[in-house]
Amino acid sequence: MSADGGVGKTRDTEDRDTEDVEEIEVRDPVSAPDAEGKPRRTTRRFPLFTRDTARPEGGGRAASGDAPAPARQWPVLLVLGLVAVGLLITALDVFRVGTLVIGSALLAGAVLRWLLPSVGMLAVRSRFTDIVTYGVLGLVIVLLALMAQPDPWLRIPFLKDALHFTVDS
Repeated sequence: MSADGGVGKTRDTEDRDTEDVEEIEVRDPVSAPDAEGKPRRTTRRFPLFTRDTARPEGGGRAASGDAPAPARQWPVLLVLGLVAVGLLITALDVFRVGTLVIGSALLAGAVLRWLLPSVGMLAVRSRFTDIVTYGVLGLVIVLLALMAQPDPWLRIPFLKDALHFTVDS
């Protein structure tokens, strides 16, 4: 028992321990110091006020820091470049091919997000969400381009029946 009647360290031992350790400032009630003495969150609860946002996983540079800025962001530049080419082809009145290029660019973005550990600004959300978003949007654009009238390259029989079922003439 200690001098004050409690169980634990004596007052003299506590004074010697605190002399060696710097005072740590804790800014909010759910933070605790890490190994370096800086306050860090210990719970998964969201703070009342957001001070910072975390970079999505894989959101680091796609090339080394020594490379110029465009080279560090080559995945997103590749996808945006392919979309721009698709829009240019569409503007030149080759609708089907242009939209196929746009859909393929989004599918390429999904593949890059899946295969590469760091894709720079192509990483917007979590890896899974990015892959699903890019993949679904790319697939829908490609399918719609293939089924566009007149003379569709892809015919899905049940869609024609569903259209006739919903629209009376």
